[in-house]
Parts: sequence; C-alpha cells; structure tokens
Amino acid sequence: MSDPEMGGVDGEDVHAVWESMLAAEADKTLNQSEIDQLLQFEEGEGRQPRSVIDQIVNSSFVNYDRLPMLDVIFDRLVRMMSSSFRNLTSGNVEVTGVVPAAVRFGDFLSSIPLPSLITVVKAEEWDSTLLLTVDSELIYSVVDILLGGRRSEPAPIDGRPYTVIERALAERIIKMVLRDLGTAFAPLTDVHFTAERIETNPQFATVTRSNNAAIAVTFNAQLDGRGGSISLLVPYAALEPVRNVLLQQFMGEKFGRDSMWENHLKSELRRTNVDLSAVLAQTTVDLADILAWKPGTQLTLDVRADARATLNCGHVAMFQGEMGQRNGRVAIRIESDLGTQDEVIHGLLQR
Repeated sequence: MSDPEMGGVDGEDVHAVWESMLAAEADKTLNQSEIDQLLQFEEGEGRQPRSVIDQIVNSSFVNYDRLPMLDVIFDRLVRMMSSSFRNLTSGNVEVTGVVPAAVRFGDFLSSIPLPSLITVVKAEEWDSTLLLTVDSELIYSVVDILLGGRRSEPAPIDGRPYTVIERALAERIIKMVLRDLGTAFAPLTDVHFTAERIETNPQFATVTRSNNAAIAVTFNAQLDGRGGSISLLVPYAALEPVRNVLLQQFMGEKFGRDSMWENHLKSELRRTNVDLSAVLAQTTVDLADILAWKPGTQLTLDVRADARATLNCGHVAMFQGEMGQRNGRVAIRIESDLGTQDEVIHGLLQR
C-alpha cells in the first residue's frame, strides 16, 4: 500500500530512504584537516604541520602570577627614560609605557618588526638574560635629531642594514636604557644590566624556549614630532631570584614592620616611669597561719642579714644588689644585671 502523504511511496521505499539518511549522518565524522580548518589552524608555507592538541597547548594565552612591584618599576623607568632622552637630544621628549603583558617567548620574537636591533642583556646578579629591542623608527629619529635634521620629515624605513653611525648611536641608546633600568630596580634590589650582543635576526636572539612565559612591555618615545618604541622582554625564570620582593604591594614593604614607628616607640618607652620593688626575702606561709596572725606575731625569714636584695619590675626580677644607707635613707647598690629588660618591654607592649 502507498500513503498519499508520501507521494505514492510504499513502506519499503520509506525504510530504504531512512537507512540512507542515517548512513549519510554516520559518514559525517570530521578528519584532522577538517578540524584544523574549523578551528582556523591553517598550515603556512614552510611550517611543520601540527595537530589541534598541540595548537591548543601552545596557544597564546598565558597564566601568570601578578607582580605588583613591576608596575612601579616600569613607571620609574618611564620617568628616567624621559629625562635621559631629554638630556641626549636637548629637546622635548615624551615617553609613555604600555601596560605589561604576559606572552610566550616565541610569540614575542615573531612579532618584532624588522629591521630592529635586538639586544641580549645579561643580569649579572640574577645570572639570567632578557631582551631589549629598539625599532628602526626610533633609531632613525635619534640619528636625524643628533645630526641636525630636527625639522625634517621622518626617514622612511627601507629595510636596509644599519650604518656604522646608526649602530653606534643605537648602542648609546641601549646603554642609556639599561642604566636607567638598573636604577629603577635599585630601591628593591641591586642588579646591573649589561649588553652581551646585538642581533638583527630574531633567530639568533633566543635566550629561552619558545613556549616559556615572559613579561613584555613597550615604551613609546616621541622626539620632536618623530616617534619610535623600545620593547623589553623579561622571562619569568629571570625574575625568580627577586620574586618575593616583586610580590610586595608597595615599595619598602617589610611585612608589617615600620621602622619609624619602632623608633618612636623606643623613644617613648625610655621616658616611661616604672615602679621597682626591692625584695629582701621570700617565704611560703599557709593561709590558715596567715588568718591566725595577730599584732606582735613574728615572721622568721630564712635569710642572712648581709644577703643581697632583688629589684623587681612587676613580677620580673631585673637586678640584684647590696642594701645599705645613704644620706639617712635605705639604699641598694646594684651589683649584677639579670638581663631581663626584653621581657619587661614585651610585657609593656601587651598592655
């Protein structure tokens, strides 16, 4: 029989149609190339093909610890670089810094605009290396200004190799920035940055693995209408010796200690009046005997007449001395210090 709604197709034909549709759905399993195209992981020319799992693992997202002191250090570096460039060019200079970002080392190298001078910097005290990059725009701008081209248009970037004069002036800028960078770190730690070598090819400036996390910050300089940028890349492994210092919330933090308050407290404690009591002897008496005391009762102390007395501050014994008379009054000459001053000060602070 045929169903009018099916257009004259009998039951066997309907069953065959459903089987063919289910088979077509089963054949829609994506292969590796289709998954790569779906996630926009296309293979470029000259690159080795990588699987989707490798692409996800090596993605550009980097999870990193927050280091508040780095923002303070980079702010100091911006002010110092502005002053240094102003002294170098004798003109109006404005240096601004971009918010530090966490990147992978390989991604930073691939994003360097060419041609640029890439300096491999050695941090002596940290026993580690970092990168400092100066782009061509800044190099050409400084060369034009220092050689008298203050009002000319910025030179076009043609990709040619740097001349001897341009490279010498660029090295002067690099040394100046490294000196300012060491000064910016000075309030936290003593470190000296020196330039090991200068490269123009990013492949020769590799100082760590491409997947390792690093902190990248860019400083933009405006020199009399011209501009350029300096980029600094610091691997996280390089900051490990000073990581505890960089985790501070503000400069000079000492985990709750305040030297000014300590000095003020010491000066006030020295002017504080305390009561001293001279103890000749001590004995133990039952409470029943104390209740039976009457006027004229004698209390025998197991101590000799020439025994030394003890000076107590509260319940803390501080000094021992010999009793005597001076100007008609009972006096004690201190002969030994029991060394309990710290215990007395601790008791005063707890009140």
